[in-house]
Amino acid sequence: MKQLQIMNIKYLYQLLISHMTPILVAFLILSFSFSQFIENLVYENKVEELMTYGEQIGSLSNERMPRGNTMTRVRSYSDLLKARNIHFLFFNEEGKVNFHPAKLPPDLKLSEEEWETIKRGEKLVVKRDLDRFDQVVSLVAIPLIKDGTFQGGIMLTSAISGSERMISEINKSLFTIMMFTVFITVLISWFLSSFHVRRIRKLRDGTSKVALGDYDVTVPVTYRDEVGELSRDFNEMVKKLKESDEEIERLEKLRRQFMADVSHELRTPLTTIKGIIEGMRTDILSGKEKQKGIDLMHSETKRLIRLVNENLDYERIRTNQVQLHKVRVSLVELFETINDHLAPFAKEKGNRIEIEAEEGITLFADYDRVIQILMNLTKNSIQFTENGTIYLKGQRGYNETVIMIEDDGIGMDPEEIHSIWERFYKADVSRRSLPHGEFGLGLSIVKKLIEIHDGTIEVKSKKQQGTVFTLRFPHEQTT
Repeated sequence: MKQLQIMNIKYLYQLLISHMTPILVAFLILSFSFSQFIENLVYENKVEELMTYGEQIGSLSNERMPRGNTMTRVRSYSDLLKARNIHFLFFNEEGKVNFHPAKLPPDLKLSEEEWETIKRGEKLVVKRDLDRFDQVVSLVAIPLIKDGTFQGGIMLTSAISGSERMISEINKSLFTIMMFTVFITVLISWFLSSFHVRRIRKLRDGTSKVALGDYDVTVPVTYRDEVGELSRDFNEMVKKLKESDEEIERLEKLRRQFMADVSHELRTPLTTIKGIIEGMRTDILSGKEKQKGIDLMHSETKRLIRLVNENLDYERIRTNQVQLHKVRVSLVELFETINDHLAPFAKEKGNRIEIEAEEGITLFADYDRVIQILMNLTKNSIQFTENGTIYLKGQRGYNETVIMIEDDGIGMDPEEIHSIWERFYKADVSRRSLPHGEFGLGLSIVKKLIEIHDGTIEVKSKKQQGTVFTLRFPHEQTT
């Protein structure tokens, strides 16, 4: 409950409390300790002074001289000590006062415990005595021992009103210093707390804007403390959120475009198939036209299946549901297989495919998947090249096999190179009407397949100067 109550206090006041409490507690402890030290020091000095005078007076009583001379010297000593507000008296072994030169209470008596202390030959010290006097007095009693026999003692007293005044003045000074310190502490704490609260408030305002979807927020970072680090992390977080939001928006735009393209691609063959079926059902089509219609339906059906398969294939690859069955295959044989499948398509666009690879170069990969990779990349080069040449090159690298697919087609801008691996992306609107790779999934599938082969792919391209895809596949690892 107390913790909840503290948490309900504003952070500014929490900082003030946290700053001031230790300082005030420490100052109070130091002030009390210092006051006690000064007070004890004053009383100790007063007792030590009384002891010194008592021993000097006691030595006079032990000197061998006529009685009258001794009393004369004692009285003169008494007059001297009066100037220092110190009074003394002598008492005999029975506790009766036998010399009373000062104006002390005539019935001044020691308690039984104090009297026993004196009789044992021990000195009696009372730093503060207010019971037997009308003011605070320090009292010292020194026993007189002669020839091993207790013969009485000397009692000295001194009012410590002056010392009390000094201690009081010291306490007043300490209180004044404490009040001044509290004022300065509150002032500095308020300034520092307000400063930190303002910085936190900026973070809070920035967080509120981010929560509303505003990612153009920055918090000033001017100090290298924890709040400064938090502000820097906040700005980095907002930057990442903005990038993610832009990426999501861009991918969503691509997705919408893809859905529009897919809808168009689906509608066209479905409309064609529907028309042919309707013609066959109503016997509008003749024998020859029926065969053409069946061939067209077959072609359009394959196209629809290819669209569905590409999407399913991409999802399987993206979610790591593809198992590779790697074998060592001849690179030249792979290139020839690609040439056999795509040479007619290349010829339609006036292109030719050239193979440049030494015999004996092999590739350690999944045969079906590497065919899929090379087929997609070669199709891509054919689609963007007219009356040109597509080169399929292979060479040995250090612990790797390097494949290059090069064309002299229209090329790409740097911005396009960055985006071609993304799902749904199409580098050129004209691709939508092409019979191969029209759905914008081919290159994204290629990149994923190469990655799960632990390989890499790079692209170099310039507008109107062609494109080169460089693939690197690691050799088979031996244990």
